[in-house]
Amino acid sequence: MNAQVLVLKDTLKRDSGNKVHHANIQASKAVADIIRTTLGPRSMLKMLLDAGGGIVVTNDGNAILRELDVAHPAAKSMIELSRTQDEEVGDGTTSVIVLAGEMLHVAEAFIDKNYHPTVICRAYNKALEDAISVLDKIALTVDVKDRSTMLGLVKSCIGTKFTSRFGDLIADLAIDATTTVGVDLGEGLRDVDIKKYIKVEKVPGSQLEDSNVLKGVMINKDVVAPGKMRRKILNPRIILLDCPLEYKKGENQTNAELLKEEDWSVLLKMEEEYIESLCVQILKFKPDLVITEKGLSDLACHYLGKAGVSAIRRLRKTDNNRIAKACGAVIVNRPDELQESDVGTGAGLFEVRKIGDEFFAFIVDCVNPKACTILLRGASKDLLNEVERNLQDAMSVARNIIKNPKLVPGGGATELTVSAMLKQKSSSIEGIEKWPYEAAAIAFEAIPRTLAQNCGVNVIRTMTALQGKHANGENAWIGIDGNTGDVADMKERKIWDSYTVKAQAFKTAIEAACMLLRIDDIVSGIKKKQAPGASQAPSKPKIEEEGDADNEQMIPE
Repeated sequence: MNAQVLVLKDTLKRDSGNKVHHANIQASKAVADIIRTTLGPRSMLKMLLDAGGGIVVTNDGNAILRELDVAHPAAKSMIELSRTQDEEVGDGTTSVIVLAGEMLHVAEAFIDKNYHPTVICRAYNKALEDAISVLDKIALTVDVKDRSTMLGLVKSCIGTKFTSRFGDLIADLAIDATTTVGVDLGEGLRDVDIKKYIKVEKVPGSQLEDSNVLKGVMINKDVVAPGKMRRKILNPRIILLDCPLEYKKGENQTNAELLKEEDWSVLLKMEEEYIESLCVQILKFKPDLVITEKGLSDLACHYLGKAGVSAIRRLRKTDNNRIAKACGAVIVNRPDELQESDVGTGAGLFEVRKIGDEFFAFIVDCVNPKACTILLRGASKDLLNEVERNLQDAMSVARNIIKNPKLVPGGGATELTVSAMLKQKSSSIEGIEKWPYEAAAIAFEAIPRTLAQNCGVNVIRTMTALQGKHANGENAWIGIDGNTGDVADMKERKIWDSYTVKAQAFKTAIEAACMLLRIDDIVSGIKKKQAPGASQAPSKPKIEEEGDADNEQMIPE
């Protein structure tokens, strides 16, 4: 009798766990289905209403998912994947979600057959290791200095984006910017800091073809006294400060007791002398342009203007850092610590120009700048925002190649090769892990299948042809041309992917699938709002019942 009760309890517990697994898998598939149609060059666009009531039109996986407001924890976890991929390598945000969704989908059959999630995860991790070793085998090393190869690679990576219609423009901008700010670390390694040293400045108006990479920095500021100060200086000597050029105010309330009438004029004179001494210390170095992050008083403005020095005040810290990198200046905290080596002499031209209704200061024509500004022009703000998103992806791809110069075939060819090799290897695996391992191999085919669906070709015929070509792990470069839907050689069509992006996508997708499979209960720690007048009993964490996990609304309609 006791044995029967134990078996019954075990079955009930397993059923409850299975319900949670199914709910998680359904939520993940729902997220994957939302952005499935945005994969590939012939993909659909999504129009989103953001929290501020604005409109976002994009086919960037991360941009779409971050606007979603979902209730199910598993769906939230899937959205995090896309963000991780975007922050880490900047591309492949849609692929990683589609792949993770498919990995969970194929695991559902094993959950139904009462396979333990740990067994499935073990098989998946084995598949991941083997997939990465296949990537290493088929990867090609490229020469980073060969511009045409780099251009082809970045173009194929942003060919899936909205701006692919503008041809080489975005790819050119991305390569110019990343090669400008690249820093040699020695031993053939280069570091590219996109976030710190590349600023994208969006100015509505004109047309997209007028966008360019400045050999220097552009800031949305005018000189302090436009009438008195020069707005155009050739080969300027630049001093950068992060201290105020005005009289210091007391930290808290400051009381000054004046006994005689003359004391007031003495006090004012002391202030003036203090500011004058600051200006004298700066003017000793004969600068043409003084830029400070803090305030600059009228008196300081007068002294500088009198000496023929232009000044800009209240500049952002990040912009100041970029100017320092571009013209070779050093940001100084106190004027009395200034040295000749702190003066920036690398800039060729300082000029204030009016674009539209606003004034912009340009510090350009720099000698070997290590920071730059990309000036984007375009018809509307929505277009510029989408171009900026695509440009960030393009720069990330260029950065990945500079850091790790390896390529793999695009157009689903990599996934098909990995799938074929894993299927071959699955026959040599012993025990019950063989079946989940084989399922993981089949799941990789989700990427080429989705590409074929988005091209509008016959999916079954195309996939059969591709599987035939890849049958024994050969023809590693045969994939789908996303524009026409043809089965073609990716080398000839120049459709490539960065090794770093692919490897990161595989790792993120499989590790996330394993994590979600190992969840067997969802416990809510959120307190429910009580009706007014109800007794304040201490609330306990609520454990979801069998029915709740299925009934929870996953994605907003």
